[in-house]
Amino acid sequence: MEEDNVMRLQKFIALSGFASRRKAEEIILEGRVKVNNQIIQTLGEKINIKTDIVEIDGKRIEISANHIYIMLNKPVGYVTTVSDQFNRPTVMDLIKNDIKMRLYPVGRLDYDTEGLLLLTNDGELTYKLTHPKHNIEKVYIATVKGIPAKDELQRFREGLYIDDYLTAPAKIEIIKIMKGSCELKIVIHEGKNRQVRKMCEKIGHPVIKLKRIAIGNLHLGNLPLGKWRHLKDVEVNFLKKI
Repeated sequence: MEEDNVMRLQKFIALSGFASRRKAEEIILEGRVKVNNQIIQTLGEKINIKTDIVEIDGKRIEISANHIYIMLNKPVGYVTTVSDQFNRPTVMDLIKNDIKMRLYPVGRLDYDTEGLLLLTNDGELTYKLTHPKHNIEKVYIATVKGIPAKDELQRFREGLYIDDYLTAPAKIEIIKIMKGSCELKIVIHEGKNRQVRKMCEKIGHPVIKLKRIAIGNLHLGNLPLGKWRHLKDVEVNFLKKI
């Protein structure tokens, strides 16, 4: 057991909210982390969280005692990162004028996908929510080309081979039929890169528009596009009980 105030460096980075523990290990190995102005590239290195100064890419990171949890209705055209090497707008641009504390997205939404995105500075919660074992239900509304047949819907529900993996069983139903397209309600428990889009394409119905409307018991509701709100206590408690 770690002593009071003494913690492994990768755990400290994760709890700061900067990155997941696995990503923190990559950052350390890449030589991007300094402790007391010394580059550390050894996994398992222990630090004193009260006295040691930790920097990543030249910026100091700390574990915040004041946790913030917000829900954002992400528009298309924003990347789900803190910064972007191509200078594209990020989701942080949508909150920077209102919240001065450093927050981080929980998981991702594609550049061309809109909808519910969580942001927080609670690194431990971020780690829990993004871990595959928790199987949190994510609900999407997808507008796709054409109208899937019964056998195509069944294949989707049973799991599809995408890239090098088989998707877990999912839910799908047609909720609106239009000329040459339809709206689908899709529920998945995973969150692999562009998974919903790849699954729809696999059954021959590419996505035209995609929106995430719920994560577990958290629902986007009527939150306007591009706007955010603090999570309610009951919503935060739901997340912490996962």
